Amino acid sequence: MVTVSDGSEAGLADTLASVLAQGYPEARHDVLPARAAEAGSFTPSDGSSDHVLILPAGDLLAPGALVALALEAALTGAAAVAGLRVRYGSGVTGLDVPSLRGAAPAADAAPSGGEILFARVHLDGTAMSSPPAALWTRLAASGARLARIGRPVLLQRAPEPPPCRGLSIVSLTGTGRRGGAGIAQRRLGEALVLAGHRVAPIVLTDESPAAAAEWTDAFPRTEAAIRDAAPDLVIAGNLHGATRSLDILGRLGTTIPVALVLHDLFPLTGRCAYPKGCTRLAAGCDAACPTPDEYPQLRRGRIAGHHAGKRAILGGANRPLLLANSEWTAARARDYAPEGARVGQIALAFPTGIFAPGDRRALRRRLGLPTDDVLVMFSAVIVDAPDKGVADLVAALRRVARPGIGFVAIGRLDDPDRLGLPNLHAPGPIAEEAELAAWYGACDLHVTASRLETLGQTPIEAGLCGTPTLAYRATGLTTAVIDGVSGRLVPEEPGALAAALEELVGDADTRQRLGAFARIAFENRFSHAAAAMSLDETLVRAGLLPPRGGRLRFAPAMLARFAMAAERHGGEGGTVDAPSPRFVRRLRRVKHAVLGRNLPFWMRRSLYFAARMRGALRRAGAGA
Repeated sequence: MVTVSDGSEAGLADTLASVLAQGYPEARHDVLPARAAEAGSFTPSDGSSDHVLILPAGDLLAPGALVALALEAALTGAAAVAGLRVRYGSGVTGLDVPSLRGAAPAADAAPSGGEILFARVHLDGTAMSSPPAALWTRLAASGARLARIGRPVLLQRAPEPPPCRGLSIVSLTGTGRRGGAGIAQRRLGEALVLAGHRVAPIVLTDESPAAAAEWTDAFPRTEAAIRDAAPDLVIAGNLHGATRSLDILGRLGTTIPVALVLHDLFPLTGRCAYPKGCTRLAAGCDAACPTPDEYPQLRRGRIAGHHAGKRAILGGANRPLLLANSEWTAARARDYAPEGARVGQIALAFPTGIFAPGDRRALRRRLGLPTDDVLVMFSAVIVDAPDKGVADLVAALRRVARPGIGFVAIGRLDDPDRLGLPNLHAPGPIAEEAELAAWYGACDLHVTASRLETLGQTPIEAGLCGTPTLAYRATGLTTAVIDGVSGRLVPEEPGALAAALEELVGDADTRQRLGAFARIAFENRFSHAAAAMSLDETLVRAGLLPPRGGRLRFAPAMLARFAMAAERHGGEGGTVDAPSPRFVRRLRRVKHAVLGRNLPFWMRRSLYFAARMRGALRRAGAGA
């Protein structure tokens, strides 16, 4: 690290203190007289360092900034890594980050500095005579790889920036914030608001009940309301809880730009959320679908028409921009979507100030968990859903079951005794994020046997709380678990999960190391700021936003999303529906025993007519 000083002591002592507080053992800090910098007498390429950070006197490194920048540099090999700058005066006035395009800063932007870590090999002997922003711009122009992290790394006293006008955006969902996809869509909307955009959530089931989804393709009141609002952009996601088609996006797309978040692969198939091993998709989904009664259900005779309709919209003149939440999902979108479809990749948002490590023993005492056991956690909205690999998971857990090993199941689990796990703690669904974070933080290891995830939100939530994840090297989990950094990925082979679980249960040092790195890496990559940055870049590349030079700015409230803030704010909160009453759980178990987990057509049709009747009675009552 290099600080250029003009000889004045103003702010220099604070800068030095912020550097010392980093506690980074392999760092050197040189204070360089301004005349030496101007003469270029300091050469950062002298072999004494791998990376260089230029920190102006008076600027302060945020807590943990250096290790966060260094970890991302090590993981990506980028020529330079930039983080968030926090601007302050009498209070926080805003946050910002350099553009990946490296254009000259806007006139309102204060000079940037210590939020950028440069790889030494990309700097020459004249580097110290150039402002860091100019070095960043030079690297961008040369085509060098640049990276950004979504967490604060620099505190800088700077004038308040002028307000910026963002986009007017409609966040369109089928059932709102219910389930994993609903949670992700809600958090993404919060990130957009903190980036200066105006977001209005609209839910299709407010017009038509979920029971009618299989037979509903039009939402006239909703569509009229969206057109009347004339937003700059519609960001849709998780529509299949209210409709089995994408027709509404095709109609809206004739007048409004539309983006569609791929929380699953439903938009690309005839009806299913994941093709699994089915080969019908390559030739075109049709009546030969092997799982028409699995959610999202669709009558066999209608599948081919729906698949053709989706492809016509995704490849048409007004096609939506598909937003993938992982590299695997982006690759599947390119494989399955029609020629000409537009695909981009974004990061989802997580409340990193709420999902944060705590005192593990204190959390266990509060939650009534054994303080000395090794606790292995598994979690899902529906824990024993077949798509979560529950049979494989339970087999692996039973292999390590013994005194001193405990298990924690978070999510809907109607009959915990069926798992046959000793020392099992099953609190059920946990709605509030702060409480869920406490359970994650109380455990030593998180494990999933799922092979069907476009991303996998639970490994990221666990990692943010300092708990590593063990998973298969499959689907979007290869983004949600950084192998050897935030957890372990194992091949999809018999016994691989159980063997790795046995090893990690017995290796506390490795669990602790993985948990510490998981926290740093995921705060870098999945904060609200990281999500807004990725979406901004994707929209620019797709032509839905003009190319942005200078810096991307965020509201002062963005700081409250980080653990370093004096007062944290996680967002609107809430994750899943409250636990079902006991009689509902028993009724569901009877239904599963008699009919299985799927709904046959006659039952779906009955629920549809019942929903229509309730709606008619409600409207009649309101009219009276």
